[in-house]
Amino acid sequence: MVQTLQGIIVDVHERRQFPGTITIEDGHITRMTEDETVTSNRFLIPGFVDAHVHIESSLLVPAEFARLAMPHGTIATVSDPHEIANVCGMDGVRYMLDNGEQVPLTFAFGAPSCVPATTFETAGADITANDIRELFADERVRYLSEMMNWPGVLFNDPVVLEKLQVAREAGRPVDGHAPGLRGEQAQAYAQHGISTDHECFTLEEALDKIAAGMKILIREGSAARNYDALHPLLRMHPDRVMFCCDDAHPDYLLGGHIDRHVRASISHGYDLYDVLRAASVHPVEHYGLPVGLLRVGDRADFLVVDSLDEIHVLETWVGGQCVARRGESLFSRGSSTVLNRFVSSTLTPADLADGIEAGTPIRVIVAEDGQLVTSEHHGATSDPDVLKLVVVNRYAAATPAIAYIKGMGLTRGALASSVAHDSHNVIAVGTNDTDLAAAINAVMAQQGGLSVADGSDVHILPLPVAGLMSTEDAYVVAEKYTQLDAQAKACGSPLRAPFMTLSFMALLVIPSLKLSDQGLFNGQKFEFVSVTV
Repeated sequence: MVQTLQGIIVDVHERRQFPGTITIEDGHITRMTEDETVTSNRFLIPGFVDAHVHIESSLLVPAEFARLAMPHGTIATVSDPHEIANVCGMDGVRYMLDNGEQVPLTFAFGAPSCVPATTFETAGADITANDIRELFADERVRYLSEMMNWPGVLFNDPVVLEKLQVAREAGRPVDGHAPGLRGEQAQAYAQHGISTDHECFTLEEALDKIAAGMKILIREGSAARNYDALHPLLRMHPDRVMFCCDDAHPDYLLGGHIDRHVRASISHGYDLYDVLRAASVHPVEHYGLPVGLLRVGDRADFLVVDSLDEIHVLETWVGGQCVARRGESLFSRGSSTVLNRFVSSTLTPADLADGIEAGTPIRVIVAEDGQLVTSEHHGATSDPDVLKLVVVNRYAAATPAIAYIKGMGLTRGALASSVAHDSHNVIAVGTNDTDLAAAINAVMAQQGGLSVADGSDVHILPLPVAGLMSTEDAYVVAEKYTQLDAQAKACGSPLRAPFMTLSFMALLVIPSLKLSDQGLFNGQKFEFVSVTV
């Protein structure tokens, strides 16, 4: 079948645009003809790629994630499945690969490099170097996922070095994850073949890593938002930049995806071609993605947009088929099974007593809106905005770990979640032990989910797939999450995404202070510390 489309063709390779016609045969572009007689207010541009994302953080299985992302022009993602891998191991990675095959979005999955993320927490699985070698035998596994164990890289941990060697032997790129690493340490980290970083939160840090030879992924998602700090790179080093969301909840995806980065960058006055290359060409070339870039011979993957100032996506095309039009996906839903590992337990308020006397000096985690990094504050349990933080092992019955946090902003009630990076034990924050126990027990009863407890009022969004994802329709999940988010904010949280922020309070590899199921952890010294000072 032969198809033709007319419009203003934007050639990001030659950095020009022209009126013309593209001819599509068997899903590929066979001809691109310049024609001054073509008059059109439609522009054809390459499709967008999220250069680093955890599909699991959308609370959606891959097939449902695609239904929200593709109407915004996303045709591919570079996806790290280490969330489900931490729970279900190799079976979890295979689940993501197979589920994503049902839809037209290209999911380029990585082989998780750090499962578990550290030895200071309880996870559900372990991904070894031999497992990574086995995953690389599957051509759908395109790269080694973020190497979060940067101390292991710098100090030549043999387990870490073996995984890096497996990636080199397989010819796969290696993603980085080294928040705050600068100067000689950034150089040493990059020298191991680690080629990207999405964790930069200052321009100076990003410039150090670029000087070390790395490419920088500018992140803007539901919790971590670094675009404002890093967008000058689009003028300073446009060839070293890609865009990513990293973690995006379903309500965020309803309003946009990588198209948000593109519109923001154009509004800042950056060169159109530099922006579009960061959104498409750079990730396709870096990861060797099987995605077309609007050239003769390429697979017919492209977007139809209304203008080059606003970049509102009218149509998304993949393989010569229109798969989304005017905000709606045109492909059918896939089918999703349930995979999980969860040992439920029930807590009483008495189980959450900490034995700390009033007025005793304590270490307090300070959470910041829009950042994954935290700081350490010394205070007391009675201080304003200091709340109890709890992590409960979901893989075996164990005593809850308890610490304190400020910045979550709750004035009543409690939140709980089985999305707690990266081991995904149950994490909760609350103003009182009764609501804390109720929120935790609601998640336990469903073997995974997000909950809000406010007195006798308890709400839950079940997440039956690994305690991370729903099998429901994407738009239904987005609506339920939006309602739960509103309930969390009604309890006083001023955060843009309180559940997303909460989920990162257990991520030990992000400094400086976090809580695992085994205790309070200093991510700069990489050691446990006491709650009391």
